[in-house]
Amino acid sequence: MRRLFQSGRSSDKDCIEDLRFYPTACGQDILNRAQSVKGGKVELLYTYIDVEPVVFNRGFYTVDMRFFYHVTLNAYCACPRPVEVEGLCVFDKRVILFGSEGNAKIFSSRVRIDGMDRQMLERSNMPIAVVEAVDPILLDAKLVECCESRCCDCDICEIPPCVCQCFGGELTMGDDCRRAFVTLGQFSIVKLERESQLLIPMYDYCLPCKDCTNGCGGSGCEDPCELFQNISFPVDEFFPPNSLNTPCDYEGTKQYCNCRK
Repeated sequence: MRRLFQSGRSSDKDCIEDLRFYPTACGQDILNRAQSVKGGKVELLYTYIDVEPVVFNRGFYTVDMRFFYHVTLNAYCACPRPVEVEGLCVFDKRVILFGSEGNAKIFSSRVRIDGMDRQMLERSNMPIAVVEAVDPILLDAKLVECCESRCCDCDICEIPPCVCQCFGGELTMGDDCRRAFVTLGQFSIVKLERESQLLIPMYDYCLPCKDCTNGCGGSGCEDPCELFQNISFPVDEFFPPNSLNTPCDYEGTKQYCNCRK
């Protein structure tokens, strides 16, 4: 039997400050005329994960993650009613976890209804990274002029197509316009999982060798007194032990304390 087991885990609480906000083309025009922005809502769209072994530390792996967020800000222009501006935020993170070692090559076959039943490609039993995350909390938002810069102010080279389709227009990443920065609070769990062999003992069927009859009138009925003679005398019921062992588990301790009341 094969199952997955967890070999490394990291529970993190990240406060991401001054994360650049990449609005749509329509949203950039609104930010250029806005007097201030306030936080709205944020949604985690996608997480890219890459696992690489640590060269000088056997059994450890680096997990590189890139979080893609769909952020909606409230921009305040001339009118008191805010205008919603949607855009993208990206956060990069790296952790090092222990995942053990494995050099086995795995081959298997799987039936496909619409195709040929052929052998699957070779794969290994190296650990697989899994990221569990909830939608972050939008803590702060601010507007910055184009002449100012931040430590997280960098251009994004590659955006997955599935992420681009979540926005109503094309994203803008120019440097000659006003920029917005947000601060997010992210809770996440990063873990390494790998397949492991689980051995389960197997036993043959045990068939009864005697027939069981109901009632005592038949010739095959055993004598009840003979059955009683085979039972050992309950010595412990008449002679209680000299000392009591203190229980160690939860249920035993609870019953022990109830008996002493």
